[in-house]
Amino acid sequence: MPQTKRTLSGVLGGLLGLVGLSAVAGVLVTAAVTPAIAVAGVTGSQALTIFDNLPNSLTPNPPMEPTEFYGTGEDGKPFLLAKFFDQNRVPVTFEQVSPLLYDAILSSEDKNFYEHGGVNLLQTMKAAVENFTGSSSRGASTITQQYVKNALIQECEQGVSPNDEDYDVKIQQCFEGAAQSKGAEGIERKLQEMRYAVQIEKDYSKNEILLGYLNVSNFGGTTYGIEAAANRYFGTSAAKVTLVQAATLAGMVQEPNLLRIDRPEEGTWTDKDGVAHNTAADGYATTKDRRDYVLGQMLKNGQITKEQHDAAVEAPIEPNLTQTTQGCGAAGTNAYFCQYVKSVVETDEAFGATPEKRLENMRRGGMKIYTSLDMRVQGPAVQSLRDRVPPSMPGILVGGAGVSIEASTGRILSIAQNTDFSESANASLANGQSSQVFAADKKHNGSTNGFETGSTWKLFTLLQWLEEGHSVNEVLDGRYPVVGQFSQCGGTYTLTRDNSSKNFGNGSGSVSSVRRFTAASLNSGFLAMAKQLDLCDINKMAKRLGVHYGNMGDVTTDGEAPNDPFGTVLGSKSVAPIQMAGAYTTVANKGIFCEPRVIDKIIGQDGDEIPVPKTSCTQVITPEVAATAAYALRGVMEGGTGTGANPYDGIPVIGKTGTAETSHTMLVESSTKVTTAVWVGNVDGRKDLRDFWANGTRLNDIRYPLARDIQRAANAVYGGDRFPEPDSNLTRRVMKDLPDVVGKTIDEATRILDSAGFSVQVGDAVDSTLPKGTVAEQNPGAGRVAGGATITLRPSSGTSPDAGETVPKVTKMKYNQAKAALEDAGFRVSGEGCKNGSTVTGQDPAADATAAEGSAVTLTCASDG
Repeated sequence: MPQTKRTLSGVLGGLLGLVGLSAVAGVLVTAAVTPAIAVAGVTGSQALTIFDNLPNSLTPNPPMEPTEFYGTGEDGKPFLLAKFFDQNRVPVTFEQVSPLLYDAILSSEDKNFYEHGGVNLLQTMKAAVENFTGSSSRGASTITQQYVKNALIQECEQGVSPNDEDYDVKIQQCFEGAAQSKGAEGIERKLQEMRYAVQIEKDYSKNEILLGYLNVSNFGGTTYGIEAAANRYFGTSAAKVTLVQAATLAGMVQEPNLLRIDRPEEGTWTDKDGVAHNTAADGYATTKDRRDYVLGQMLKNGQITKEQHDAAVEAPIEPNLTQTTQGCGAAGTNAYFCQYVKSVVETDEAFGATPEKRLENMRRGGMKIYTSLDMRVQGPAVQSLRDRVPPSMPGILVGGAGVSIEASTGRILSIAQNTDFSESANASLANGQSSQVFAADKKHNGSTNGFETGSTWKLFTLLQWLEEGHSVNEVLDGRYPVVGQFSQCGGTYTLTRDNSSKNFGNGSGSVSSVRRFTAASLNSGFLAMAKQLDLCDINKMAKRLGVHYGNMGDVTTDGEAPNDPFGTVLGSKSVAPIQMAGAYTTVANKGIFCEPRVIDKIIGQDGDEIPVPKTSCTQVITPEVAATAAYALRGVMEGGTGTGANPYDGIPVIGKTGTAETSHTMLVESSTKVTTAVWVGNVDGRKDLRDFWANGTRLNDIRYPLARDIQRAANAVYGGDRFPEPDSNLTRRVMKDLPDVVGKTIDEATRILDSAGFSVQVGDAVDSTLPKGTVAEQNPGAGRVAGGATITLRPSSGTSPDAGETVPKVTKMKYNQAKAALEDAGFRVSGEGCKNGSTVTGQDPAADATAAEGSAVTLTCASDG
C-alpha cells in the first residue's frame, strides 16, 4: 500500500541517490552503463562526461488541464456548461484515488517503488542494452522514471501551439523523442531520465511522485489522468473503481492507445490479414490479457486473495463509456450563450496578449470560468424560442433570438436561439443548424452585419430630444409627409414628399405630443422631432449607449454624416440585439450604461482568482433624461404598440417595438432590473415575414409573446421597482401663440390654425353680426395656449344676436386687470387656475362678442406668474 511519507531502503537505491555527487556514484554508474555504452560505441569516460553534463534539475510544469465554463442552475448552484481541452484531464488529490488503483499500478509497474531511490539501475541498463540491440523492447523504468518521461512529453507538448498547421506531427515528435530507445540518443535519453529521476526523488515525496504520475499519464486518445480515465471508460471516479476496473486502468498505461476500450467498432489494431482485434466482439481480448497480468501481480504480491483474483479474472471487460465531448456543442440548448463566452476568451487580452496565447490558455490553462448565465431566465427563454420559432421553415431562413441583461451590472443572464447548434462544415440554416449567435455582433460569433433594428432605434432620437431640453408633452405636426431640411454635422439633408418615409399602414400621422408619437411609434412624428435636432447628435447618443454596427463599425462615422434620416431616426441600421438591449438598460438604470458582460469570476489552475475582462459602468445620460424617457416608453407597453408584450405581472415595464422592411422584427422591454431584447426575422433579409406563420402566429407578430415570456421569467426572479418620476421641466406643457381667426372663413381659419400646429374642430353656429359662415367665436381665444391644443371654431349664423353687452378684449392682460375690466363691463369672471400676476391667454366668449349682462366670461391663463 502507498505510504504517507517517503521511505528509502535498499542499498542500490541509497547509493543511486548519490549519483553525480561523489566518486562512488561515478564508479557505480560506469559499472552499470558500460555494457550499453560499449554497444553504442561510447567509452566509459565519455559516458561519465555525458552523465555529468546532463541537466540535473527538472521542475515538472503543471499538466495541461481543460478550461471549464460554468453557469448557475435553477437551484442557484454552479453547473458545468462546457469544457475545452487538448488533453481531457481532471486532477485529483492523493485521497481521491482508490487504494486498489495504487496497488494495481505498483504491482504491475514498480512493486519496489517505496524502496528504491528513483532508478532500478541494473534493470534499466539491461533494458537499454536490449532495446539498443533490438533483442527486447521492454522499458524497466521505475514509476519515477515514467513520471519524468511523461513530464518531459508534457513540457514538449506545451511548447507546441494549438494553431500550428503541423500540430499533430509535432505532438507525435514529442512522444517519440521522449520514448527514443535506439542508439546513442537512446542511451543519452535514458541517462537523462535517470538523472532527473534522482533529483525528483530528492525534491518530492513518494506519494507526490505517484500521484503526479497518475495525473499526467495518458490513458488513450485525449483522456489523461486517472480521474478522467475512470470517468471516460467506466462512468465512475478514481475513488470508486472496483478491483476489475482498477486492474484494467492500471494495465492501460503501458500502451494506452493499444489498450483503450472505447473503440468498439473498428478495433484498436488489425493483424496482417486485416482482422480487427481488441473490440467489443472479442471481449477486448488484448486489454483483458493485460488486466489479468495486473491481477496476477496483485495476487503474487499479496494485495488480493485467490478468491478475489479468480473472480476478477472471470469478469468480462465491460466499459460504461461517458462522452467527453468538448466545445459549446456539449452545452446543448445553452450552446449559443457558451459560444458568446468562448468569443470573449478568444478575443479579450485578459486571457492572453495574442490570439495564439488565448487559444492555448483556453485549451490547456485549466481555468474555471464562472459565467453570468442564469438558468432561471435561460430555461424559459430557450423553451419560448423552441415553442414559438421553428428552427427551419420551407421558403425562408427563419431566425429568432432572445437576450436578457441585468440593468445595474450589464451581466448577460440568457442568450437563446431557435436553431440547433452545430459547428459542422455541413451545417445549414436551411436545415435549422448554425453556430452563429444571432443576438451578438461579429466579434462575438454573431451575424456578419447584425439585423435592422426598426423603430427600437427611435430611443436615441427621444433621448437627444430630451437632452436638448425639449418636453415629451410638446406638440408637433407629425403628419405625413414630413419634408424640408434636416441638420447633419453642420450640413443639411433635404426630404421631399417623394422620399419622405411613410407611416406603418400608410397612416396620415397627426398633430400630437412626443409622448404619443412614442407610444404609437409614429415615423412622421419622429421625423418632425429630428428636424429640430442634428442627425449626427442622434448617432452620437447611440454610441454613448454602447451601440455599434453588427460588423463592429462605428455608428457615428457612416461616412462623415448620415446618408438620410431613415437610418438615424427610423432604424435601418444593422445592429445586434445585445447592443440594443444594453442601450435600453441605460434608461432602466437611471442613465448609467454598463457594458454587457458574461464572466463573473475566473479561477486559475493554481486555485487563485484571475482578474475578469474589464468592463465599466458610466453615467452617459442624466437621471432626469432617463426617467422622462422611461415615462414615454411606458406608454409603448401600456396601450401603445408594445402592449402585447407586457407581462402584466405587477412589475412596471418600458419598451419599444421595431419593424424593418417587413423582414426583421425587434422588441426591447425592461423592468428597472432586467432588460430583454428579442429578434425574429428572415436571416438573409429577403422574405416578408407576414407571408409566413408558425404555431398559429404570423412571424412578424411572434416577438410579442416571445418577449413577454422571457421578461416574465426575469421579473419572477429579479423583480422590479417603480420607475422614477419624470422631470417636471421635461414634461411641461409648451405654450404657443394662437392666431386670432375671428371673422375669417372656416376654411381659411382652419388653414391658418393647421399651419400653426393646432387641431381644429367646428362647433354649432352662433348668432353674430359677422357674415354668415365666418368665424364668430374661437375657443380658446387668441393668445398663448398649449401647443397642439384643439381649437373650437363656431361660425356665424348671420343673424343679429339679442341685445346685450360687448365683451371687451382682455387677452394678454394680467389676470387681476382682466378681471376688473370684465366686472366693470357687467360680466362675471370664471378663471379656474388663474391667479393675480398670471397672463390671460384666452377668453370665452371671445373679444367683441355680445353676451347678456351678468353672464360669465371664462378666462384661461399661462402659468408664468
